[in-house]
Amino acid sequence: MRSTSDRIRHAISFELIALGIITPLGAWVYSLPISEIGVISVASATIAMLWNYIYNIGFDHAMHRLTGTTAKRVAVRVLHAALFEAGLLIVLAPLIAWYLNVGFWHAVVMDVSFSLFYMVYAFVFNWAYDRVFPIPEWQDRSQTAG
Repeated sequence: MRSTSDRIRHAISFELIALGIITPLGAWVYSLPISEIGVISVASATIAMLWNYIYNIGFDHAMHRLTGTTAKRVAVRVLHAALFEAGLLIVLAPLIAWYLNVGFWHAVVMDVSFSLFYMVYAFVFNWAYDRVFPIPEWQDRSQTAG
């Protein structure tokens, strides 16, 4: 399993790269000032970073308990990303509605659109992260499998 420092590096790098993409994109798509989308983006990223840390520990422990490994195939990665975003939707939609002074369903639509971006982004980022920072468990398995 990943160490605490590795999980922190993962969460911070995930959110910083995402902020650099989603803030100007969200301001453009929703025709809102970048400062308003920026506040929502930073607040959402902070909440998501905490959720990311907690969620990934829980997911890895559950996966290890159920399968004996934390190695993820494509289907598990899709499930991992979808469940992560569903958890965030529950928290972030009310925050978006309140801060931007929009209706709840408008906020849900905004959050879902951001979630769709993040689902694709999370899939690509996590796959790349696992390639750049593999854990010894996976390296040992690939050596014994070949």
